Amino acid sequence: MTRGRAEDPDHVVELLWREGAAEPRPGLSLDRIVRAGVELADAEGLAGLSMRKVAERLGFTTMSLYRHVPGRDQLIDLMCDEVAGETAGGSAAAGDGWRARLEACARAGWELRRRHPWLAEVRGGRHVPGPNIIARYEQMLSTVTDTGLTPAEVIAVVGLVGRFVDSEALLLVEAAETERRSGVSEEEWWGGRDTLFERLYGYPTLTRLWEQGGFDRPEDPFEFGLARLLDGIELLIRQRYESRDETGGCVVCGAPVDQPAAGRPRAYCSASCRQRAYRRRTAGQD
Repeated sequence: MTRGRAEDPDHVVELLWREGAAEPRPGLSLDRIVRAGVELADAEGLAGLSMRKVAERLGFTTMSLYRHVPGRDQLIDLMCDEVAGETAGGSAAAGDGWRARLEACARAGWELRRRHPWLAEVRGGRHVPGPNIIARYEQMLSTVTDTGLTPAEVIAVVGLVGRFVDSEALLLVEAAETERRSGVSEEEWWGGRDTLFERLYGYPTLTRLWEQGGFDRPEDPFEFGLARLLDGIELLIRQRYESRDETGGCVVCGAPVDQPAAGRPRAYCSASCRQRAYRRRTAGQD
């Protein structure tokens, strides 16, 4: 069975890279449609996004939009890549260590989701990434490629950080949506749960933490979680260096090192790895 354009991911790739896009007619173009979709989702979330509403916002018929984009799902892919191209603030300098650079990437993703909360609502693993999303992914990968981690570990680390940012952002979206529907804030709702709190005195650990003020000024979930996540990655990197020192592999890439018959043992498999190690030391990573 031949797939329609709305079901063809290859067609979405062409749209994301603006290859073979329909020629813009006066007043309507793919870029305008995508920007209108972003504005609508910023105001109403993904639940409020439809091709009809985007068309109304632009002053065109719904059918006129389909000449430029096959459907809502493809529009969301285009919207995600559009906002991913926004300039990120507070980025780390190129000479900073891996931790500062990876943290800066995570914070940039967090700030992006604070500006566009609907990003956290985009679920599933079959959303086609565009050039801006891939550029951000490339930047994150580059922060930990020369840390001694294996290629699979580099990809896993970046995926872990990305999922953490998404999960924390989704919690904010869900809390805001619940507050909008109910008209009651989180603090007010929990403040009215006296019948529950009366039953908690039978749990001594919980009671002690409550009485000691553990719930009065809780840690910021994003800040606490990001710091602990980076701590764990730092420990993994340190373990990789220690294990390679023990096995005699290259301290940068882990490849076997031909050792001389006499004299000082070699730590690097090539001049390139030696230079990488020097750059890391001068950047304050070692």
